This record gives sequence, structure tokens and C-alpha cells, in this order.
Amino acid sequence: MNITIWGVRGSIPTIGPDTNEYGGNTSCIEVEANGWLLVLDAGSGIQYVNHSQNLKRGRVDILLTHLHMDHIQGLGFFRPLFDPSMEVHIWGPASNDSLRYRLGRYFSPPLFPVHFRDLPCKLTLHEIDNSSFQIGPFEIQSRYVTHPGPTIGFRIKNEHSVFAYIPDHEPALGPTGMPHDVKWLSGSDLALGADLLLHDGQYTVDEYKHRIGWGHSSIEDAVEFAALTGVKRLILSHHDPMHTDKKLHEIFNHLKEKNTYPFPFELAIEGLQVKL
Repeated sequence: MNITIWGVRGSIPTIGPDTNEYGGNTSCIEVEANGWLLVLDAGSGIQYVNHSQNLKRGRVDILLTHLHMDHIQGLGFFRPLFDPSMEVHIWGPASNDSLRYRLGRYFSPPLFPVHFRDLPCKLTLHEIDNSSFQIGPFEIQSRYVTHPGPTIGFRIKNEHSVFAYIPDHEPALGPTGMPHDVKWLSGSDLALGADLLLHDGQYTVDEYKHRIGWGHSSIEDAVEFAALTGVKRLILSHHDPMHTDKKLHEIFNHLKEKNTYPFPFELAIEGLQVKL
């Protein structure tokens, strides 16, 4: 399984001289195995998937965790949607309104000049909840997680490895904070024993105190979540748009000084490639 991170920011793209090192595009991950291509979320980072050699297969599957703007704002600029020869599958969380209707609100004037119904690709939409499904070599589980939405996370497995993707998540939400019994812990069944977990780490502890209920995690809670679920490696993503490269360095250095967990953890960097 080959994983490339193309978007690391939450909320809004933050591109400029102060964010060059970590990157400023919003959530998008490219996952490839045996010629099959998954695109996890469609933030502004999806523009880089346009150049992927993995598109030559003629099919791409886009897995959306939820439909907040920072996770779909790049969708209208994804070239395969405008290619009649491409087979595009979009998977997203079920809700009261259909996925087609909800995405159609974005793909329509005045927000976007092209209507969803006019996209020339071979388009199929899939509504998922607490589901299990197969895409090529990938066995995928989706589960609802604690974030306004509805929002789901993904557990992606092939013959070699398991990748858990939970980019927007507040596991510590509740009167007593983070549950330490994993059966009560949001997202734990997705992350349990994963070879790699990419998880929300938007806030510092002090920032989180003023943002409880917003649906995001402190960086310390994210590391504790990874420890409780026994993951082998953690990548912290969904960086706050106000966190410059300098600030992220400070936050991460402080985190390393405080914690001695037995697994490696790091901050997501745009362009980072991981082979599992």
C-alpha cells in the first residue's frame, strides 16, 4: 500500500511563506495498491492527484469522511470528473438528504458553474454508514466518529497492512474526557492495531479547552488515542490554519518532551510518502 499526503490543513487552505515546510492545502490523501487508486477526501490537495500516474487505470474511488467545505472544496477541480473515459466512484456518509443532493448544492451556481448532473465522467455515488465494502484489493470499513457531519472514518486493509484514516475527530468529547476503555472510545474499532493511523491533531491542550465540542482533537489527546488503540505509527494532521511552520515545530517539540510512547509519531507534511 502506497500512501501520499497531499493536504494537511484543517478549515481553510493556508499557503504562504510561513507554511511552506508542512504545507497549506486541505485534506487529501492518495492511496494506491496493485494499480487501484483511492483518494481520501477532496480538499484543495486533490489538485496534485490530477498528475498521478495511478489515474491511468481508468477508475478512481473518492472516499469522503464528511462534506464540510475543507473536505470537498477541491472536488470541482479534479480532472477525472470531466473526462468521459474515467469511471469515478464517490463514497460518502449517509444522511437524511441523499449524497447526490448534498454534493449538488456545491456543484451548482453561484458556488460552482458546472451542475453535478452535467459532469461527463462515468459517475457512481455510494452512501455508507457503519459499513464494510471492497474496492479492488482494499477491504474497507467505515464507522461514524465524533465530529459534526455526519462524519465517518475509514479502516483500509490489503494483504500487507492496515491504514486507519480519522482526520476530523474529537475522541475526548464528554463530561469525563477521553474514555480509557476502548469499547466506549469513538473510532477505536477503526484504529485498533493499525500499521498506520492518520489522525486529527489540530489543537494544543490550551487551545482545546476553548474549543470543546468543535469536533477536533488536541495533539496530546490524539497521541493518547493512538496509544489506547495500539497503533504502530501515528501521523498527526489537520493542522490549524493559524499554526505556522515555526509554531508547529514548537508544538511538536513540546509533545516529544512530554511523551515517551513506544510507537513513532510525527506531523503530516505535504508530499510525504509512506509505503506499508
